Amino acid sequence: MDIHQNARLTPYSREQLARKVICTGCTLKLAAASFNVSAKTAGKWVRRYRAEGSDGLRDRSSRPHRSPRRLPEALRLSVIELRRGYMPGYQIARRSAVSVSSVSRILRRARLSRWRDLNPPPPVVRYEHAAPGDLLHLDIKGMTRFGEVSLRGDGRLRGKKEHPGFLALHVAVDDHSRMVFAQMLADQKAETTIGFLHAAVEFFASHGIGIRALLTDNGSSYRSRQFRQACQQMAIKHSRTRPYTPRTNGKAERFIQTAMREWAYAKHWTDSSQRDQHLQSWIHYYNHERPHGSLNYKPPISRSQEGTTS
Repeated sequence: MDIHQNARLTPYSREQLARKVICTGCTLKLAAASFNVSAKTAGKWVRRYRAEGSDGLRDRSSRPHRSPRRLPEALRLSVIELRRGYMPGYQIARRSAVSVSSVSRILRRARLSRWRDLNPPPPVVRYEHAAPGDLLHLDIKGMTRFGEVSLRGDGRLRGKKEHPGFLALHVAVDDHSRMVFAQMLADQKAETTIGFLHAAVEFFASHGIGIRALLTDNGSSYRSRQFRQACQQMAIKHSRTRPYTPRTNGKAERFIQTAMREWAYAKHWTDSSQRDQHLQSWIHYYNHERPHGSLNYKPPISRSQEGTTS
């Protein structure tokens, strides 16, 4: 039960105060002084206790019984309807003959005061294919090379040279089992991506999973003619997500977030080579040991052909 933030008495103390007056014959002034409240407050709780018992000692709403200046319900619905027609607040106020502040209050309560509230994002539809290999999510995360840099006593960085360049973390996630294959490669070109696709197919085949379809974003390597031909040669159906909707490829996106948190940024690496050397050991831990929330806290290997036969 919620109690008013400035209340001096809890319901239990209110009952003790009322019992002290009613049962022992104590005066209101003495009872109020012993509970450090005014005689008026003590009298209120005594009257409520006599009339309603313990239920009368609960806090009541301070909202008035009547609000003569409240706007009619029909007018409120009219304001909301005009707003859903993308009309600005000041125009609604002119058409409805009410003040701008009243229109603003109505829209805030209806959660329509901001333009983005008129077009809320569609709800996320979660899906999962029935068997391992039915769909493979592919994605690429750009990573930075870095070397050892020390801080001198005067605050300057020592050992910092030209920017050492970038790398690309290529990721493949099986939709059903959540098993992952990842490699740190030199770039995001079509030839590199095709080589990663062949390596991913071989990896999943070694675990008894045959890849039948791919889902990627609209990166240049995935849109290339070479990648399309490679998918046709391997008899793999290739689909791309709708532009600017990363949630459709959410399993790969979510894995990349996990990898950044638990591997790439989990500790201070001396240089990027040391970080990259620990990638495969972390991937093995992810597939074979790490509990997965969407798999009832079992590792992804439990859903592969290898895990179901063992």
